Amino acid sequence: MISRKQAVLYLMLTALLWSTGGVMIKWVDWNPMAVAGVRSLIAAVVMGIAFRKEKLSFSKAQWGGAIAYSATVSLFVIATKLTTAANAILLQYTAPVYVALLGGWLLGEKATRRDWLTIVFVFGGMAFFFADKVSAGGMLGNLCAIGSGLSFSLISIFMRMQKEGSPYGSVLLGNGLTFLVSLPFLGNISFTSPNVVAMLFLGVFQLGLAYVLYSHAIKHVNALEAIIITTLEPILNPVWVFFFIGEVPGMFALIGGGIVVTAIAMRSYLEKAAAENSVVADSD
Repeated sequence: MISRKQAVLYLMLTALLWSTGGVMIKWVDWNPMAVAGVRSLIAAVVMGIAFRKEKLSFSKAQWGGAIAYSATVSLFVIATKLTTAANAILLQYTAPVYVALLGGWLLGEKATRRDWLTIVFVFGGMAFFFADKVSAGGMLGNLCAIGSGLSFSLISIFMRMQKEGSPYGSVLLGNGLTFLVSLPFLGNISFTSPNVVAMLFLGVFQLGLAYVLYSHAIKHVNALEAIIITTLEPILNPVWVFFFIGEVPGMFALIGGGIVVTAIAMRSYLEKAAAENSVVADSD
């Protein structure tokens, strides 16, 4: 059993590992589904070793989380290949909007006024991503990134449903599903040294270890908080890509991303302040 402080630390480390995805995915010159599938296969081995003593429940929540996970990792890789890394990760991080919208229905975690205000700003920020002149592929990449945000929110919700069980099972099954879906795309991949090194890093650290930490932490924080804490990822992801690949996101995307990240961070700050005021009021 870990403490809440440890859970928060695990989530921060998770975000740091996740943030390397953009640069590593762009580094590998494979079909995006081949990248997603092989990465998930390697990650499944890491997770299987880490959770070898735990059993899968094969519950509806576990399968729901597995499908959402597979959709998330696949759509994110496709988005990263088709559009800029900044667009891919920042649009994925609209996920708290969907958690707030769906959490009340699926978890009984009702959205507050702060949540609704955040939703308004996040959707406003999303509009900027489509103001830049992008190719048809870039537009498809943006749409895939939004889809990955929706499915990412469902991962948090379905794993939160399993807080008394083994939420890691959704991730393990999801990796298996992703690899199966990728099989038709594995015919013409090249095992050059850069590709192999990048894929090993993606599978072992960026996905495998990251989700081991995430699976432990999710039991001790609520679904919305889990996503808010990991907003370190969308800040660092474009930075790594800029320094190592030289990719520069569009001006409107930077403005929209700033609005999205600021809105989510402010919501977290206001939630914390409200909780502290409540504690003080109860003690008086």
